[in-house]
Amino acid sequence: MTGERVISLLLVDDHPVVRNGLRGMFESTEGFTVLAEASNGVEAVALAAELDPDVILMDLRMPGGSGLEAIAELQRRRARAKVLVLTTWDTDTDTVPAIEAGATGYLLKDAPPEELFLGVREAAAGRAVLSPAVASRLVSAVQTPAPSPLAAREREVLVLVAKATSNREIARELFISEATVKTHLSHIFTKLDVNDRAAAVAKGYEQGILGR
Repeated sequence: MTGERVISLLLVDDHPVVRNGLRGMFESTEGFTVLAEASNGVEAVALAAELDPDVILMDLRMPGGSGLEAIAELQRRRARAKVLVLTTWDTDTDTVPAIEAGATGYLLKDAPPEELFLGVREAAAGRAVLSPAVASRLVSAVQTPAPSPLAAREREVLVLVAKATSNREIARELFISEATVKTHLSHIFTKLDVNDRAAAVAKGYEQGILGR
């Protein structure tokens, strides 16, 4: 470690015991320095502006200002610090929004010290950091197609529209009236937020409704 740049840290967690534990770990390890601690997201944003740390270890669910809100605000302010989420929560509703908001990485609090040290070093270097459990969840979320916003009959209509089938031919094939076809198309346009048949087909492919 001799000669390597010392990485400055801001610790953000609403539990003093957790902050104390993290401070003890990092301050007893060469290559790190803890600049300050914050108990919520609002404090974290203020301290980041004042101290300009290299890495912010950020909890997510905190009273008085969540970590997610802080990450978004730091991004808005173009803060230099890299945010490494450190939390007990590994659900999709926590991981994906945090990463979309601008977090460089996401680790769980049960990570061993060496994994945490490595994660901070990687984050400081601008590289993405994900715990194996979180990485697995994200891959699964990406590979699992989102549920279709369309009802089964609406999807059938859209499939036929994609084949350049006219309203009259759709009505004949599905044994419904042309008026019903137009109603289904109106619902499809609304649900896909489009204005015409071509845009509906394009959005259908984009969202995986018509396959990829």
